[in-house]
Formats: sequence, C-alpha cells, structure tokens
Amino acid sequence: MYRVKLLAPLLAAFACAAQDTARMEQVIKAQVDGKKFMGTVLVARDGDVLLSKGYGSANLEWNIPNTPSTKFRLGSVTKQFTAVAVLMLEERGKLKLTDTVKQHMPNAPAAWDNITIHHLLTHSAGLPNFTSMPEYGQWQLSGTSPEKTVSRFRDKPLDFAPGEKFSYSNSGYLLLGYLVEKISAKSYTEFVTENLFEPLGMKNSGYDSNEKVIERRAAGYSPSADGTRNAGYVHMSIPHAAGALYSTTEDLLKWQRGLYGGKLISAASLKKMTTPFKSGYALGIRVSEPGGRLRYAHGGGIQGFNTSLVYFPDSKITVVALANLNGQAPDQLTGDLGRIAHGDAIKLSSERQEIKVAKEALAALVGTYQMEGAPIKMMITLDGEQLMTQLSGQPRFPLFAEGPDKFFLKVVDAQVEFANGDAVLHQGGRTTIAKRISDKVEQRKAIPVSAEILASYTGKYQGGPLTIHVTFENGRLMTQVPGQTKFELFAESTTKFFLTAVDAQFEFHRPAGAPAASGLVLHQGPNVVKAERVE
Repeated sequence: MYRVKLLAPLLAAFACAAQDTARMEQVIKAQVDGKKFMGTVLVARDGDVLLSKGYGSANLEWNIPNTPSTKFRLGSVTKQFTAVAVLMLEERGKLKLTDTVKQHMPNAPAAWDNITIHHLLTHSAGLPNFTSMPEYGQWQLSGTSPEKTVSRFRDKPLDFAPGEKFSYSNSGYLLLGYLVEKISAKSYTEFVTENLFEPLGMKNSGYDSNEKVIERRAAGYSPSADGTRNAGYVHMSIPHAAGALYSTTEDLLKWQRGLYGGKLISAASLKKMTTPFKSGYALGIRVSEPGGRLRYAHGGGIQGFNTSLVYFPDSKITVVALANLNGQAPDQLTGDLGRIAHGDAIKLSSERQEIKVAKEALAALVGTYQMEGAPIKMMITLDGEQLMTQLSGQPRFPLFAEGPDKFFLKVVDAQVEFANGDAVLHQGGRTTIAKRISDKVEQRKAIPVSAEILASYTGKYQGGPLTIHVTFENGRLMTQVPGQTKFELFAESTTKFFLTAVDAQFEFHRPAGAPAASGLVLHQGPNVVKAERVE
C-alpha cells in the first residue's frame, strides 16, 4: 500500500517528462523537416537533462551528423562571457562599471569622455556599430588586432549621447574585449579560458580560429534561392569579444549552472548582470517575462551559424539551440521548448485548423499597428479575401483564420490575435502588443523614370557585410542580395525607390554631373544601411 503511494507520483512525473520530451521532438522535427534547422538542442531542468540531441549534418559534404558534442560558433552569445569577465575584473578591484573608458584608455577621443564601462555593457554608449559600416565587407576578410579594429570606429561621431538610449552595437563589446586585455595583461582568449572555461570544466569551448584544426567543429551553411550553400568568410579575430567564441550544448549547460549557481561571480555581481538598463537589456543578456516567467536570454548570428541560449531562473530551466544553418529557427525553438518544459501546450502551424471569415469582418481589421517597445509597425492589409500581415522591413505574409479574431501564419510559427481594436503577436513564447494607430496602411505610388536615370544606378554596392546588386533589365530596375530572390525597384522620385514584396526603400546618391551613382542608403524597418558603389 505504502509502496504504491510512494511510486505513483514518481511514475506520474516520469510519464509527464516523457510526454514533454516527445512533444519537444515533434516541434524540432517540424523545423528540421522544413529545412529550417540543423544543429543541436538541449533542454534541462537544473542538472536533469530532458533532451539532448543533434539534427542534420555537421558537415554536408561528408554527411557527418551533428551530435551533442559538436562545436558551434556562438556569435553574440559570446557577449555574456565578456560581461562576466568584466564583472570579475571589478570584483578584483581592477575597474568599476562606473569608470569612464578614458580612465583605462587615456588616448580615447574626447567624444568618449562620458562613456562608462556600464554603457558599453548595455549598448547605450552611442558608439556606431562597426559591423554595419560600408568598409566592413573588406575588414572581415583579414585578421587584425582588437586595437586596430577599435581604431576603425574611434574617430566616428557618436550616434547619440552616452546613456540616452539603447542601440545594439558590436563596437561596445569589441572595445570591452580590448579593455579586458589591457587591464588583465592577458589576451581575451587566455582570460576566458583560465577564468571561465577551466573552472567550470568547459573543455569543448574556446576562441574560434580560421587556422587551427578544432575537433568536432561544425561547418557553417546559409540558405539561398538555389539551396543550402557554404557560408561566407569572416576572420575570427574580427568579432573578438563580441562574437568569436565556440561551444557545445553540453558545455553551455555547465555555463548556465556555474554562472547562476554562484561559481564564477558574487551574488551582487550577478544582480548587476541581470538588471536591465534600457529596452530590457542588462549586461550581455536580455531580460524579459514571456508568459509571466522571468527569462534571461541571448541569441547570436554569424556567417553560417545562429544560436540561442535561454535560462529561466525560477524553474532553473536551460534551453539551448545551436545551428550551423543561418535562420531564425534557434530563437523559435528555445521559445517553444521553454514553454513545453514549463508544461504549456503549444500548437504547430500544421496542426491549426483554418476557418472561413467574412470579407467584411476581415476588412475591419485592416490598418497600421505600432509594436510596443520597438520602432516596428505591423501593417494589416486585405488582398481580395486574403488577410495579409507585414512587419516593418519584412515581406508580406498571409494570415489564416482559426477564429473570428485569431489568425496564424504558416511560414513561421506565429499567431496574431485582435482584441479591443489592437493586435497581439504571439511568437516564440513572446507576446507583443501592437496598438492600432490608423485604419489605413500607407500606400506608396510609383512614378515613371527615364531609362537613362535607371541605368545610372546599376552596379554593386557594399554596406558592411551586405552586398547589394542593382541591375537594369527589360526596362526595370532590379535589386538582389546574393543568395536571395531578385526584386523590382519602383520609383517614387528620381532618386528614391521602394519594393513591394518587402517593406524596404532605397535612396541613391549620384554626384552632380557624374554618370553613375556613388552609393545608396537602404531603409528596412528600423535598420539603415549605407552602401558605397564598388563596381
């Protein structure tokens, strides 16, 4: 009798865990089958691993499978390691977060006089992002020192006054890596290895290298219109403390348990690290509460790799997705798997049942909605009887009804719900409210422009890592980014053009009397890319 009472809860818990794991597998399989994900995934509750598996190939040429011990470039997940390194130096009395950069770098430009180390950690310094500069396409191809990379943006004007707002900038973390080296008298590689990796037994983590042979390192790939291709090149000395580390899902679980278990920094330092400054960004991590659950997270993206590392401190749940195929699948997976691990039910797009909604009811939803906490708008339009949605800078996608006010997308696992005149976007475990600001959507009007003017804009333009081709074909101005679809550009003036397939606008610059344009500015959502004509 007593034995049954003791075992029943254990059996129920085991059955629940097995059911959760099976559902996790289904969610991952949907991304794998859709050719959106290959990599490794881990879900753990404290030290109890619920799921740890590899999917797809670490190397497509040799058909070598991904496994939990496969090593992936982390991209910007590196930033939390850099933040911990800085906090360690503070604990050792080598610096304070309130110190100005100039206290540790006397030759810093005058414009940096009010920039503190805390500003760098929280992306609020106003430093222009060096990876978005037109020259970055060439910089990324050659090895260089952190000091040299810093010199490339040190004399650029600030984007805003330090502390004024949040603006994600790799420059700040590159500068932090340079300061870690300067203050500790060790290379960044040595510092993180000796102080972070070795104490936690992270034997499969390190600073990536283009030259070294690293066992079980995955090759990186990118999707293209012609299928999967080898990713572009970046010398790993360039991202440095902003994105140059590699690791495995298993090592990252050691990292989460060590960091949040007090094995690296004090409780006071951890409190600093997890306290957001602006726009939910703390020190190397983003802090949010999707579904009312406190979450610390960061994603990463670099040539051939996308990553997502999530921790829920209250439940001690870790979710990691490391991909060697560029795309948004890791963020989507960590959102969905985190919800499943907490016992939430989720429904895949393929499992949703579409219903018919009257055209008049759909028309009432048309309008422009402003996303809360972000400079992004959601445009809802009606094409015939098909409701469409488009976020600033993104393509238009159809919305399918599963209720009079509830809709879902098929291209991504996302849902839009309309209530009280506003829209609510559910995606990846996150809920974002979009306030309706207009019952109309701005429609751009195309005007005719002479073939001579259109032809003057043809060429190859380079804006940071982005290469943009502009061609003149059968009387139409076309643009294409390598590996993506070619789109037509429509003129709204002799210098300003827009796309209809994607919410993006081009503005060309042609000096007076010059036969061709010298550059262009691409506006896509909140992003602005300045590109110079290189061919």
